[in-house]
Amino acid sequence: MKALTIHAAGDIRWENAPDVEPAENEVRLRIAYVGICGSDLHYYFHGANGAFVIREPLIPGHELSAVVDLDPRGELAPGTPVTVHPARYGNSVAGIEGRPHLWPGGDYLGSASVMPHRQGAAAEYMVIDRANLRLLPEGIPLRRAALAEPLAVALHAVSIAGNVTGKKCLVLGSGPIGLLAAAALLHRGAASVDATDMRPEPLERAKALGAERTFLVTEETPADNDYDVVLECSSAPVSLSSGVRAVRPAGIIVQVAILPDAEIPVNLATLVAKEVQLRGTQRFDTEIDEAIEVLAADPRFDAVVTQSVPAADAEEAFATAQDASRSAKVLLEL
Repeated sequence: MKALTIHAAGDIRWENAPDVEPAENEVRLRIAYVGICGSDLHYYFHGANGAFVIREPLIPGHELSAVVDLDPRGELAPGTPVTVHPARYGNSVAGIEGRPHLWPGGDYLGSASVMPHRQGAAAEYMVIDRANLRLLPEGIPLRRAALAEPLAVALHAVSIAGNVTGKKCLVLGSGPIGLLAAAALLHRGAASVDATDMRPEPLERAKALGAERTFLVTEETPADNDYDVVLECSSAPVSLSSGVRAVRPAGIIVQVAILPDAEIPVNLATLVAKEVQLRGTQRFDTEIDEAIEVLAADPRFDAVVTQSVPAADAEEAFATAQDASRSAKVLLEL
């Protein structure tokens, strides 16, 4: 079979890989689409995602849609459409028993966090533990279904924010996760969602997903003390500072985007004065099941996918995914 493999920074190859055979508790999938995530961009352009450095060839990809190719038990027919929960959980820890995505010792598809690396989905075929499979509802396009994992991330961020019903919300950054965060807030009952970005094209996509007001931050910024909930989805420290200003007294900010693993300049004086809560969010647990239901019911999410590119043209795909003026979510076609 063929697989897309990152060997080092800037070195990605569509090359032959060993065929894969499922064990009894596994299923072999024929991959349809794989979304390019921010972590994949870091692995390709920098050879590392934060502290996780590529030490052996890595197949990227944890956002996917596929069909069943072979089920050794015969329970799932070939061609059955599926997506995958990409996490394997570690060992339970006292105090966070109900939050397995935070347990130490787990891993994630397409990640260099462990050695050997956990290989991802950007291949013609992959095997996956049966427990990680999620069947897709009838009629959902496989292209849209590849958004299940990032939408689950957005839904979990809203869970961290708490009950948003009837609240005025702001999303800082209208990249793929920001777009999905806006949609997730509205799905969970937010009264309104505004969005910001540095470019006009992402803001048009935010409007298509229901954003009420958008701010091109090079020209205009949200009003101070105006929002009950703010989701920071840009990863820019200056954006977090603007969120502290925009949130109301006793409001909530959720840091969704991954910040640099470094000391960063953020003005938190107003956060203290207003008794604002700043909360972190990490991936998700069960929200992928809700994400699948939401995607199946709402074709507006098709607007999040702006390009799909054959895996053999991966360099073009990654360059496009890095350019927010041209793209939101870029999918690799397998």
